[in-house]
Amino acid sequence: MLGSKEQNAKLVDIFKKGNRLSYSKGEYVVRPGEHNNAVFYIESGTVKAFDITKYGEENLLVIRQQDEVFPLIWAVTGQERSVIYQVLNDVVLWRISRKDFLKNIEADPELLAPILDMAVEMYRVHSERIIGLEYRTVRERLVAFILSLEPRFGHVIDNEIVIDVPLRHQDIASSINATRETTGRELNGLEKKGLIRVSRSLIYIQDIRKLKEIL
Repeated sequence: MLGSKEQNAKLVDIFKKGNRLSYSKGEYVVRPGEHNNAVFYIESGTVKAFDITKYGEENLLVIRQQDEVFPLIWAVTGQERSVIYQVLNDVVLWRISRKDFLKNIEADPELLAPILDMAVEMYRVHSERIIGLEYRTVRERLVAFILSLEPRFGHVIDNEIVIDVPLRHQDIASSINATRETTGRELNGLEKKGLIRVSRSLIYIQDIRKLKEIL
């Protein structure tokens, strides 16, 4: 990581000069078709970024978590994208204008270090997603997707690794280029083999070694 604790703390302090906002599960931060003019820092919770395909389906792009900034590309470049942001659980955000964000970055270029850390992490996430799509079968792509979530959202509870972010079948299906129905069948298949279990939209990895063997 390039950013030091001090630099990360300075970045957070910039956002804490703005507005503190609370959202409940399912609420939108940026609605479909809405123009966003602010930059957000996640104090707690997770936020889903997605767009709508020409077929009217949601396409999951990335999930932002605690201590991350979004929309990062727009914040730095000003490039507009039709991305929708919706909270997956109770979330607390800090909001500042892009103008204030850039002004503070220009005044203290060292703050680019934690921003670059976030950008590199997003590059890694998207790269793993692309690599996962190279697998031929839906099951392999599903397993690759689950394993890609484990470093960011996984933690151990009672000898299981819970992927602590709620995901609908459609979210998973759009990430692995499969239908919702096929994705549901493959999740059930992995459950029957005792490799995972799904409860309240959370995935619990029960045998990560055997899960990796599928790939």
